Amino acid sequence: MSRGSQETRAEVLAALARELRQFQGLGASFFRAAAGQSGMTVTDMQVIDLLENSGPMTAGQLADLTGLTTGAITGMLNRLEEAGRVRRERDPSDGRRVIVRLESSQDDRREIGPMFAALEQAWEELATRYNDEQIAFLLEFLQQSNALSREEIARLQAASAGEGGIASAPLGDLVSGQLVVSSAPRLSLRANDSMTELYQASFEGPAPDVKAKEGVVTLRYPRRLWGLGGKQQAAEVSLSVAIPWRILIQGGTAQITAQLGGLNLAGLEIKGGMSVIYLGLPVPAGVVPIRISGGASDIAVRRPADVAALVHLKGWVSTFIFDDHTFSNVGNDVRLQSQDFDSTAPCYDIEVASSASMVTITAG
Repeated sequence: MSRGSQETRAEVLAALARELRQFQGLGASFFRAAAGQSGMTVTDMQVIDLLENSGPMTAGQLADLTGLTTGAITGMLNRLEEAGRVRRERDPSDGRRVIVRLESSQDDRREIGPMFAALEQAWEELATRYNDEQIAFLLEFLQQSNALSREEIARLQAASAGEGGIASAPLGDLVSGQLVVSSAPRLSLRANDSMTELYQASFEGPAPDVKAKEGVVTLRYPRRLWGLGGKQQAAEVSLSVAIPWRILIQGGTAQITAQLGGLNLAGLEIKGGMSVIYLGLPVPAGVVPIRISGGASDIAVRRPADVAALVHLKGWVSTFIFDDHTFSNVGNDVRLQSQDFDSTAPCYDIEVASSASMVTITAG
């Protein structure tokens, strides 16, 4: 390709990018104009259009696509439902998820419909200038462009806000999640049943490298920064209860506090040197493995009452408390099970390979 041809292609691509940005901007302007005509807000119009074109969606998906916060989208849906424009119902396949649908009997669609119909008719008239092959190409290009836009929106939403900021990612249509934390000086985990995002994380001191892709959330602290002075580092992470989670904490952590009641926990593994670990476990849906390895000072695991546990103690422990029993200087392949253990019922399979001063595993 000649230099002149390269410059011409670059100019055409730049012009195409400008037109695409203008197309998106004019789309937003159209929504503002239509909202002014109908007496609705721009986000009201956007939500109704999303539901009409994409079908029923969760509140979290609508929040992600409109850029609204959890509180704002809830307030807006309350108002739209009260006005008879949408309705919310439990997902029949997952009772923890709430689905938002257009109310088929609402009169506003007859008012809004013609605004979009006029634009659609103009597009159809424009399309008559092109043959079937060209239209198929345009359709594919727009579909790919929309997919790229969705990916970029998710990337921006997942980006960390830096020191003292909040990181999050959209839940979308994910069916499972995985959290991987590396070398966090202090880590606090909890389940959040009111959150519409996949996760939310806030940080004290310098923030870690945060990534979220296809349901895998990774928080990575550079271990070399430990103990170098300055602000103390800590992370607080909230997880959505709408999907099952696997959690991996590795590379050493000074302190772990996990309050996971209400979470659908599929498995949890902690490995590397730790000081203090406290795990408040949720009601399990099946046999859930808990694996703890590496040195630790104090390990406490509390499961719900009436939930059985299998325990395999591999490391050496000065004091070991399991339910109502206390043991001193035990380890090196000790196996126990709770008094009410039933192999057919959901339970926790707990393995502790750490040497520790105290390990406490109780129910209640």
